[in-house]
Parts: sequence; C-alpha cells; structure tokens
Amino acid sequence: MQNSDQIWNLVDAKRQPFIELADRVWGMPETCYTETRSVAEHVEELKRQGFKITENVAGIPTAVIGEAGDEGPVIAILGEYDALPGLSQEAGVAEHRPIPGNGNGHGCGHNLLGSAALLAATSVKDWLAANNMKGRVRYYGCPAEEGGAAKAFMVRAGAFDDVDIAITWHPNAFFEVADALSLANTRVDFSFTGRASHAAASPHLGRSALDAVELMNVGVNYLREHMPSDARIHYAMIDSGGIAPNVVQSKARVRYAVRAIDLPEMKELLERVKDCARGAALMTGTKVEIEILAAVSNLLGNTPLERAMQDEFDRLGAPDWDDADRDFARKIQATLQPGDIANSFRRSGVKSKPDMVLHDGVKPLDVKGKPMIGSTDVGDVSWVVPTVQAHAATYAIGTPGHSWQLTAQGKTPAAHKGMIHVAKVMAATAIKALEDPSLIARAKADLAERTAETPYECPIPEGVKPPLAAMALSAS
Repeated sequence: MQNSDQIWNLVDAKRQPFIELADRVWGMPETCYTETRSVAEHVEELKRQGFKITENVAGIPTAVIGEAGDEGPVIAILGEYDALPGLSQEAGVAEHRPIPGNGNGHGCGHNLLGSAALLAATSVKDWLAANNMKGRVRYYGCPAEEGGAAKAFMVRAGAFDDVDIAITWHPNAFFEVADALSLANTRVDFSFTGRASHAAASPHLGRSALDAVELMNVGVNYLREHMPSDARIHYAMIDSGGIAPNVVQSKARVRYAVRAIDLPEMKELLERVKDCARGAALMTGTKVEIEILAAVSNLLGNTPLERAMQDEFDRLGAPDWDDADRDFARKIQATLQPGDIANSFRRSGVKSKPDMVLHDGVKPLDVKGKPMIGSTDVGDVSWVVPTVQAHAATYAIGTPGHSWQLTAQGKTPAAHKGMIHVAKVMAATAIKALEDPSLIARAKADLAERTAETPYECPIPEGVKPPLAAMALSAS
C-alpha cells in the first residue's frame, strides 16, 4: 500500500466527527475575534483526538494550537473558523432566506476550512503513530482571518518560529494548488472629533466630524485615479455620530482597508490616505486620530511545496459528485448574475464546460487564470515558513465569495465531499515532507531565496495589540 493510500484511509476513517464539527461551527457563526464557541468546539475535538493543547496563543483568547508527535520536523496545518457579518442564510436553500438572530453567516466557508485542517492534522498524527515515525504535527486554530490579521500577530509572537513547513487550504469552486497571490492590507480607523451645536440656531459654532468623514471619502475617491491599478481601498462607517440631523455631529469614525501588491507599496498608499484624512480635518476645523488595527503581508509562493501538493492532487483526482450535488448546484447558479459563472472560469483558467456546475477535475499547476486578488493573513506565515495552500471545490462554480449563496452551501453533501478531499491532499503533502527531508530543505532554500533581498518585516506597527475590542464592537 502506498503511503498516500494509507493516509487517505486514515482520513476516511475519521471523517464523520469532522463533518459534524464543520456543521456545528456553521450553526454558530462568530466574527472577527469573537469566535469563543467555535474555538471551544475545536478544543474539544483536539482533546478527543489526543493532542497537546496550547490556548490563548499570542494573547488571543480564540487562538489555539494542538500538537502531536515528538522530535523530527514540525508540520503546521492551519485552520480558521471565523464568519462574516450580514450573511446569515438558511442551509440548503437556493433562495435568500436569512436565519433570525445575529445576522452572521459562514459566507467564506471557514467552518469547513478549520474542520478539514484539523482532520488532516489528526490523520497525520495517526500516521506518525502507526508508522513509528519521528515528527510533529500541529493544528493552528486561527481566528479573525477576515480583517483581524490574527496570524500576523501570531507570527510576531513567535508561534511559528520552529515550524518547518505550513500547509493550509481555502474553499473554492475549483480543485487546485492556490496561486500565491494576495495583497498586503492594513485596517485603520480614522476618528474625527469636532464640536456639537444646534444645526439651525448656531451652525457657525459647530465643527462637523461627519463632514470630515465625508470630505475624506471624497478625497480618497479622487485618489483612486492616481494609485496602482491592482491596489484597492474600501471603507465602512463605524460611527456616524448620531441620528439627529438638527445636531452638528461632534464625532464620527470611518474604518478603511488599504491594499496593495506588496508591503512597501501598501505603506506608501496608506500615507496618502492619511493625508486625505488630515486635509479633511483641516477643512472642517476638526481633529483626527489615526489608529492602525491590523495589517497583513502579501503571500509568498514556494515552488517545491506547490509541486509536491500538485502531485497529491493529481494522484487523488476529483471526488464523485452525484446527481443531487449537481442539481443543487444548478439551483444556486440560477440565483447568480449572468457574468458570475463566466467570470469564475476566467479567474481560474479552467476551460468552461456548459454542463460543469461542480469542478470535476484538478487544475494543472501551469494553468493560470486572471484572478481578482484579495488579502489573507496566511501571507505573514509564508514569509517566515515555507507555505503551500490548496483550493478545493465546496460550492457551485460562479458562487461569489462573501455571499448568502456561499453560506447556503456550507453544510451540503458536496461541501463535505470537498473538505474531506482536501484533507487527504493536505495530509498526504505533510507525510511526503516527513518522509523526504530533502523536500523540506528545498522548500526552505526556496523561501530563503525569495526573501534574500527583502527580509520579512511585520506589517503591524510595534505596540499595536490584537484589536479584540475594536473588532468585536464592529461585529456586534
């Protein structure tokens, strides 16, 4: 029996508890740094599976590490379990039907992400014991990927200092080794303070913080014409200062996400955004306080690990979708915009087939699409540890990320098949590294070459702590 067959069998042997874990976490969607119930579920599963557990990693109450094995290389398998606000949706229903409650939803599939990663780590633990092999496997339970940069704080705290390689995945419409493309990103609050007054009787005595926010936004919108085409800037009102139009608002706060292709470019763009804020304060006679909440680096690839993972993908192939899986995927596709499906194929580089509603193959490593680039705190791990990431099909082709349609597919049989499938790929990649020390050596050499001229620099300013309260406030 090949080792890949053995590890696949170990994954299959324990699949059911982890499917149930994914479904339980789906049913308790918790956002950035508030994942108390979700991490508790992961801790209980780590205990059941016999891991040594470290909680409160990097001072983050919802971060956890589970370790098994002794001596030898350290393989990290990264999981997540945070949800998103405003994406509540009934499971298995192809129409917008929010669930009463807090309005959160797993619209990025992190309920599956964490569970599959923990299943892979458990299977590697069992493989080490069955084969009397030296080596350690760690499951990193990472909160707050959606804007909180937990992994960046964990890297800064030294949680990855002795790790040899890191493996992770993300739900997707296609099976592939993920392209190492992401944008460096900073979350920053701009808090304006003015002077309240009666908006009719004494408007001249007021200094509107809300006006300052609006003027800042206008300035940033003009800035968009003069920034790199692959940079991105977004904002959300955190505090508009009140609901009374007859009061000049004395306070207001806006949160910005500033993204660029790498850290130096992002820092330069951020300074220009700050200047827009300072100019708005000057124009309105207000004061502005600028607070960096979190930041992440762009991803670095790792060719040896990507080739090793591709081999495991090719060996495993795609899962067997049944008629029920395809039928529900078609129903989801019927709710999408006309360009969603074509855009999904275009971004991936996979050749479009009219009847392919769920990906039925594995994308070759040399096939490149035209991806729209987001951000991830996996980027910071990839600068200090050789890192590889898989994508696995868990939803219908064309489903937009961060949508109710994605939440609706989070507990389907197809989603479960995808997460079990990628757990096999991650676990097989891990044992390949444990058996072949040269793979780890080549992966480390690749990372050293990529960072030789530009060593890792933590994007989070010194003294900034994980924004537990700020993110919890905005998530409530």
